[in-house]
Amino acid sequence: MQLVDIGVNLTHPSFAGDRQALLQRAQAAGVEQLVLTGTSLADNEQAHALCLELDDTASRLFCTAGIHPHYSAQWQPSQAAQLAEQLSQPRVRAVGECGLDFYRDLAPRPQQEAALCAQLELAANLGLPVFLHERDASVRLLAILRDYRDQLRAAVVHCFTGDRQSLYGYLDMDLHIGITGWLCDERRGLELQGLVADIPEQRLMVESDAPYLVPRSLHLKPRPQRNEPAYLVETLTTLAGLRGVSVAQLASTTSRVARDFFTLPEPQEAAWQAVKYD
Repeated sequence: MQLVDIGVNLTHPSFAGDRQALLQRAQAAGVEQLVLTGTSLADNEQAHALCLELDDTASRLFCTAGIHPHYSAQWQPSQAAQLAEQLSQPRVRAVGECGLDFYRDLAPRPQQEAALCAQLELAANLGLPVFLHERDASVRLLAILRDYRDQLRAAVVHCFTGDRQSLYGYLDMDLHIGITGWLCDERRGLELQGLVADIPEQRLMVESDAPYLVPRSLHLKPRPQRNEPAYLVETLTTLAGLRGVSVAQLASTTSRVARDFFTLPEPQEAAWQAVKYD
């Protein structure tokens, strides 16, 4: 397999001591390319720096750059130029993580919407796809996207955990869907398990969202409870069973879709260097 993990929070402090080892474990599991998630101006810079530092092949680590709705209270229109500059960096492949979060509501909703609209405008102007976050806000997100969708190259609703109505709304708008280890949760993931067979293969991608959302179906639970890209295979296996296809077939299709979406090259045949970065 040459899996693509489209959402990894590699800047998270829990990864600070073993990023290189994590990448080696990912490769051993068949995860060959990773898209690191940017969530703030500072985080975007760190994600891009990690791509350059850890991947000298320029074919295996890429990233997004954006303002997560949790941090949108600090967004100012004057920062658009700085974000646009970050989006021009060589390893950046999408605008985001951006969107709406009405579950935690860590920023006022009008400011979440203002930051989202600013990023959708940047994506439209720069011809970049969008990496979207949504929790308890699908109705409002769809309403906003209707004003921009014709101008956007593509968009993915990352870590989809919604209901049938929201899924069909996103698919009707020709959006991609990212599936995480939430699917492997025998409690919270039941509704999603009944929906994933409805997602067209040309719109489906997989992601770990590490260090979050450890697949609960893992036979050996990690200690501490920290997800990582190597466990993406567990999500893929569960997803393949629910869709009635082989793991190999699903690995091939989701990776092809991800490479097209993020404009990724084929990964070079090379092992991660046996170097530890702190």
